[in-house]
Amino acid sequence: MNEPTDLIQTICLTEKATLLSDKENQYVFKVVPRATKPQIKEAIEALFKKTVISVNTANYAGKKKRERRADFGRRPHWKKAIVTLKEGEKIDLA
Repeated sequence: MNEPTDLIQTICLTEKATLLSDKENQYVFKVVPRATKPQIKEAIEALFKKTVISVNTANYAGKKKRERRADFGRRPHWKKAIVTLKEGEKIDLA
């Protein structure tokens, strides 16, 4: 259940995430909401064979989506992890 491929869902490729990777050596991942910082660190080190210095996380609530009824639907909640790698190490995204 806590396999690295189960915890890390995708890598975020936005303008802000690209600037972080270029200037601060930080990479942004979308992870499972139940994942903890030590689990994320172990998963990144296992998947990419890189040394992780720190992990910062942020929880996001899923947006409400209006339907043609009285009740509302909701997109799923998600979690973002910003991972700082050791100086000189990079993750090849191509």
